[in-house]
Amino acid sequence: MFRFFKLKKWFLWSWFGSFIILSSLWVQVKIDVKINEWFGKFYDMIQKALSKPNSITMQEYWDSLFSFISLAGLYVSVYVIMIFFTAHYLFRWRTAMVEWYHSVYEKASKIEGAAQRVQEDTIKFSRIMESLGTSLIESIMVLIQFIPILLGLSVGIPIYFFGDWQYGLITGAMLWTIGGTIFLIVLGWILRLVGIEYDLQKKEAAYRKLLVIAEDDNTVRPKNIEELFEDVRSIHFFSFIRYLYFNIGRMAYMQANVLSAYVFLAPAIVAGVVTLGVMQQIIRAFGRVEGSMQYLLRAWPTIIELASVYRRLREFENKILDN
Repeated sequence: MFRFFKLKKWFLWSWFGSFIILSSLWVQVKIDVKINEWFGKFYDMIQKALSKPNSITMQEYWDSLFSFISLAGLYVSVYVIMIFFTAHYLFRWRTAMVEWYHSVYEKASKIEGAAQRVQEDTIKFSRIMESLGTSLIESIMVLIQFIPILLGLSVGIPIYFFGDWQYGLITGAMLWTIGGTIFLIVLGWILRLVGIEYDLQKKEAAYRKLLVIAEDDNTVRPKNIEELFEDVRSIHFFSFIRYLYFNIGRMAYMQANVLSAYVFLAPAIVAGVVTLGVMQQIIRAFGRVEGSMQYLLRAWPTIIELASVYRRLREFENKILDN
């Protein structure tokens, strides 16, 4: 799966392409920081205008909106270009994978589900990496940029439970996020979600293989197909129940998460020691930090799918090498 980074043929795409993607993500995060600063200034201006009529001019108001449009336009431009580039980058990664599978396909074709591994799983792997990989890197960069901002904004502001402690907001975000992440990891482990996804794909592969054989082999009876589909139905229904339990826990936590920043800021808001602009900056920065810390939480279903795909492809490659 990772020959893409080892072969000289793909050196430029794998390493230089990775550098371009990382650089673009860093630029996007820096623009996001500027947007966060804009929110503070804009809402302070709104508070000033609402508290005292005609305290700002129409030109100041339009200039502020235009500055946001400029930042947003730059962000969108970088984002769209990099989505395009990343799609090409990951297709090259997939190409490196399938080229090796093609070179050993005489041995690989004897393995059950070989066609699905080479075609379907490589597509899944590249698509999941497109969303999951870039999100992980972006989350790390967001933490690097926004944690100092949040620390600076929270100086001298009373935080629920932590009082005037400078690190109260960061600590609160970490405790809330880590607690929720551990809860969902344990829940996913108890429900054996990765194993269920793996079993589901194996049942589907066996069912598909029999259907393909039945196209050319008249000896395959409908009863055989029905028996296999019954296995498919059973594992799907079983997964539905397990994911129902998991999603109850996941969505309950995510909904409670909406109020977390306001809970921690309650003493400061009630005491009126923050302006509307500063509050917006804090809440947005808190949300960005918290959201990045919750990467595993938000991406957990996709991580489970990636783990299942990785497991199948690794097992497939090991069987090829053993033959």
